[in-house]
Amino acid sequence: MKIAIPIDVHTDETRTLLIPDVAAKLIKRGAQIEVETGVGLRSGHADAAYTAAGATVVTDRDALLSAADMILRLHKPAAQEINLMKPGAIHVSFLDPFNEADLVRKLAERKVSAISLEMIPRITRAQKMDVLSSQANLAGYVGVLLAATHSKKILPMMTTAAGTITPAKVLIIGAGVAGLQAIATARRLGAKVSAFDTRPVVEEQVKSLGAAFVKIDLGETGQTKDGYAKALTEQQLAKQRQALKKVCADSDAVISTAQVFGRKAPVIVTNEMITAMRKGSVVVDLAIESGGNVEGAPFNQIADRDGVTIIALANLPGRVPVNASQVLSGNLLGLVEEFWDKEGKKFVLKQDDEIIKGCLITHQGEICHPEIKARLAKN
Repeated sequence: MKIAIPIDVHTDETRTLLIPDVAAKLIKRGAQIEVETGVGLRSGHADAAYTAAGATVVTDRDALLSAADMILRLHKPAAQEINLMKPGAIHVSFLDPFNEADLVRKLAERKVSAISLEMIPRITRAQKMDVLSSQANLAGYVGVLLAATHSKKILPMMTTAAGTITPAKVLIIGAGVAGLQAIATARRLGAKVSAFDTRPVVEEQVKSLGAAFVKIDLGETGQTKDGYAKALTEQQLAKQRQALKKVCADSDAVISTAQVFGRKAPVIVTNEMITAMRKGSVVVDLAIESGGNVEGAPFNQIADRDGVTIIALANLPGRVPVNASQVLSGNLLGLVEEFWDKEGKKFVLKQDDEIIKGCLITHQGEICHPEIKARLAKN
């Protein structure tokens, strides 16, 4: 089976989906790996490293895509490249299928079997292939470093001859994977950390990391079967914002990580809340790529608003591309190995498998994922 790894053409992308060490593992299992020349350069992997691993380096991108039985990439394909794929080819990437109706339909028309990485179900067996979690973990870490870099205060307490410097107060909004890593990182840097989440079940995890849990009575909340926070009503959001305004006003840094799967991120940090914060404070919006938690945050920019620094940079995992590429490759290896036929030396789409059912969007000319099919039927 011929597996192709094209370059992700996004100008700000530094990550590589398959590093040479992992390519070598797939080759040992009988896969033919072809990579586009330069695919690993931005994360420190030269073409020679792929050649040494047993992969073939291809200079012709169109030929690479046309010959592939399986294509692994990070971002969704350009519409014009779908026509280059063989009918029956398997395409694996982030697809954003809830919002990319035309792209999904085009993949179905081309009879491409499209797997959407963000749709891999959060079950125990699929943890090794959970790309969302691996990248969110790094985003939480980088978010704290950005806050520390742009803050006008240091994070840890220091005792000096001139007096004691009190630790900075950091508020983390959202205690999912990114939020928990942000808590842990801010604590390691010596900050006094508090955290808020609409899911009461995460209070114990927050406290276990040494942070205080901010309690706000919002009535009935909870999480989905995959562990994501459920969307709040407008009344609940208003109550949450009012309570968080007081906490933000007393914080030196606010890092917001709240996202709702398949929907636009909720606006949590309002202009009113930012105005109430001390000058020199920092707000980091980790949800900017899905709409943003901070009202009016400029996409992929750092801005000043009333003396408060707003950091809304995209692709935070891409700021640590060596490790981001390492764990991405591990995730993809987990996915491919789970469904690899050792005798036939190929990836097998087991449509009755729980994981494939959850992430396979198109197959044999049809949109086969029930939820996506129902959503797109309304558009």
